[in-house]
Amino acid sequence: MAKRGFFAELNYQAQQAEKRRRQQEAAAARAQAAAMRAAEKARRDVERAHAAMVRASAAEQKAAEKEAARLHVESRLAEVESLNASLASTLAEIDGLLAATLDVDDYVNLESLKVHSVDHPPFRPGPLAYPTPAPPELVYPPEPVYQEPPAPSGLAAAFGGKKKHQAAVERARTEHEQARRSWREQCTTMQKAYRARLEAHEKAEASRLEKLAQAEAAYQEECRRRDAEAAARNQALDELINNLAFDVPEAIEEYVGIVLSNSVYPEAFPVAYDHTFDLASRELNLTVTVPEPTAIPAVKEYRYVKAKDEITHSTLPAKAQKERYASALWQVAVRTLHEVFEADRAEKINSVALTVGVDHVAPATGRQETVPLVVVAADRKAFDEFDLVNVVPQATLAYLGAAMSKSPFDLTPADTGPGVRVRGQA
Repeated sequence: MAKRGFFAELNYQAQQAEKRRRQQEAAAARAQAAAMRAAEKARRDVERAHAAMVRASAAEQKAAEKEAARLHVESRLAEVESLNASLASTLAEIDGLLAATLDVDDYVNLESLKVHSVDHPPFRPGPLAYPTPAPPELVYPPEPVYQEPPAPSGLAAAFGGKKKHQAAVERARTEHEQARRSWREQCTTMQKAYRARLEAHEKAEASRLEKLAQAEAAYQEECRRRDAEAAARNQALDELINNLAFDVPEAIEEYVGIVLSNSVYPEAFPVAYDHTFDLASRELNLTVTVPEPTAIPAVKEYRYVKAKDEITHSTLPAKAQKERYASALWQVAVRTLHEVFEADRAEKINSVALTVGVDHVAPATGRQETVPLVVVAADRKAFDEFDLVNVVPQATLAYLGAAMSKSPFDLTPADTGPGVRVRGQA
């Protein structure tokens, strides 16, 4: 399969995301979610019952065991309900492949794919946005104050008090000088430490500012890159729109790729495309690859067997499986023709040569091969006359002269010997 173009891939991813959103809102999804919640509640009830059983007295043990058993059965039944809801949703999607596209306008306005404004996230530097806390202001201890001992008076002065006073003064002065020296040394040490803290703060702040500038430069570069990518995307779209107007085959192929990328199929039945456009004949040659028959669930219904405490399932009859797979193929073929023609409002494409097939490993050779299951050619004028709401896809393909496998489920190739266009003219 050819790789999707740039815009086709972007569109495909967007459509996948939108499909998942729609599925979550769908009634089937709500029913499934409700069943899952019920199963989870039942499981919790079982756990609580078991816990209660452990705590129960001998007299209560029997009742607790009975309640635990009842809740276990409820849990298993809820699980079965969830499985059946999921199965029903999947099968409904597969059975409604054609109907799912009829209410959708498949035209793609390329202008809408342009980026009109780039959404830049805010610049969030985190801790770098905040200045490095400065060290607290330096506060010196108070300078020692000299206090001279009081002079003696009265009898103390008469009996040698003056001499003792003089000695006390000298001691006080000596102690004061020592205190001042210690104070000056302490202040010097504190000042050196403060200067070191200031220098460390300045370095830390300078480093912060440098890292902040680098972070802002990186952010600005990311913004410029996003702007450049948006500009490049818009320029490429302008070129695509212009080339499409002038019937450049590659542009028409790219547009078809975008259209087909919008066609989102169920997860259980994914498809892939390959296509080329011939300008001379204005014919699109399109190949759709579908999953093998085993991709479609063969389960009819899940059920709980209480005697064995197990969940089993019944299998759809082989006839029903074959009919569902064949129906899916016929729907894919008609759906693809419809999507291409409806999307091509400018009528660049006059006809589509379509092949729907399966890639698989051939049992006889062990080699990869493609098995064509539907081959059909359709002209726009004739196809536009169909009311697809009321058609039977297989009958529509037969009307167009399609070559159709007699047993798609068994991967029996379609008989293309006489030629599809010859069939259509018969």
